[in-house]
Amino acid sequence: MARTNPERRNALIDAGIEVLARDGARGLTFRAVDKEAGVPAGTASNYFPNRDELLIQAGHRFYERLQPSAETMDHLFTGPRTRETIAELMTEVVTRISGFRTGYLALLELRLEATRRPDLQAILTERVRADIDFNVRNHLDSGLPGDADSVLLLYLALNWLILERLTLPGVFDDAEATRLIEMAVQRAIPAL
Repeated sequence: MARTNPERRNALIDAGIEVLARDGARGLTFRAVDKEAGVPAGTASNYFPNRDELLIQAGHRFYERLQPSAETMDHLFTGPRTRETIAELMTEVVTRISGFRTGYLALLELRLEATRRPDLQAILTERVRADIDFNVRNHLDSGLPGDADSVLLLYLALNWLILERLTLPGVFDDAEATRLIEMAVQRAIPAL
């Protein structure tokens, strides 16, 4: 019977994210998660029926932990309807995701693992598609300039920028990253 203490469950998933980021998908074992979480051996196996479920929950938790703040969402809907506002919001996204380095690296590990696990691939595809749809819908509903394709182009460009910043941090410093974000917005969003 699986345990249901939500705080302990989340702590174990967070520990799983740390293990994924540090040791990769092959290093994600219940024993490694228990050790990372600082709990007695066997605890993770009481919360997750198998390793696959822990992988799936780590993917969900990444997105849960990276939800934009109420302030960011408010700025999306109440800020000026300009490309500069979009650049500010995109900078916030890159900063927020880059601030959860281990989460993003764990997500990359999950994506690689999904190439070998069709069930995980289906779940991640559904989750990423929902995230993209959420971003497109919010952008269009906000009345900011640009269309769905603009949002998709920014999504693709900024994800690679985040990847570079987290895996090879010497490639683009903060100033260069900011300049690239502004340029991506200028090129993806038509002038008013």
